[in-house]
Amino acid sequence: MLAVAPASPVVVSLQRLQHGVDDETLEQAFGANSLGIIIVKDLQSKFLDLRQRVLASRASVLATLPSHELAELECEEATWLIGWSCGKEKVAKSGKADVYKGSFYINCAFHNDASLEGPRSDLVASYANHKAYTAPNLWPEEVAQLQGFKSECKELINLIIDVAELVAGNCDRYISKLYADYETGYLKSMIKQSTCTKARLLHYFPAQDGCGNNDDAEDDDWCGEHVDHSCLTGLTSAVFLDESRGITHALDGSPDPEAGLYIRNRNDEVVKVNIPHDCLAFQSGSALQEISKGKFRAVPHFVKGTSMPRIARNTLAVGS
Repeated sequence: MLAVAPASPVVVSLQRLQHGVDDETLEQAFGANSLGIIIVKDLQSKFLDLRQRVLASRASVLATLPSHELAELECEEATWLIGWSCGKEKVAKSGKADVYKGSFYINCAFHNDASLEGPRSDLVASYANHKAYTAPNLWPEEVAQLQGFKSECKELINLIIDVAELVAGNCDRYISKLYADYETGYLKSMIKQSTCTKARLLHYFPAQDGCGNNDDAEDDDWCGEHVDHSCLTGLTSAVFLDESRGITHALDGSPDPEAGLYIRNRNDEVVKVNIPHDCLAFQSGSALQEISKGKFRAVPHFVKGTSMPRIARNTLAVGS
């Protein structure tokens, strides 16, 4: 059983973000002694419906498509960082193939221009050897329970990036006070204008299920401990599903109090973070640490699974 240190992440309202968050709150969220995460409440009313549609009604359907249909959504030339990926990554501790989760990667260039499914042609040509960033999206055929999947994913991702821009704008203001040479609005404009931002729709398979099984499960069995490379990673709260009652049977919350997201704080203590279902969280990454010259810090984090039978977990992460 994990030894978990008591701590609570910083919580702010969307309205407060819009009007400006004070420096102390930003330091508590991302600074030297922080958990590296901020939770945003009072979101647009459509958020909950989109979260339900994508995470409870679509993600498990996608992850359980026949293997030949999932294979058509794989993109080896993009090192499986567009479309479907399962068993291609390695578990950090063991070095084994990560078969505990399936990922559906989405390029978010449509946030910059609704007509785009990847970077513009000139950028693609300039970075011909970087298909992981330049390959266009692969979407499943929208039949039966996947009707509306593409449009709903895009709408939810756009909402998350819109809020990320607000978080970034507050970070810009803070950093500009510290460094006279800091470009005004740098972080926010980078997130707003990017055509390489990635979203990752995640399906964590139940124990003994999915691409393989969890025989040697560890504390970070659902997602190994790591630090994000992005500036800010937007996270929805997870939807847990009881697949014994159907692959889209969503539960009101986690049936296992130990399963979920954990952060390793600055004192090397493990802290469990619960994101309310009607909120978004934004986690600091190594790029934000570099941009802020260490004033904001990235933090290691991982996801612990559950041994409870037939329990799956779906979530969405958007790295800006």
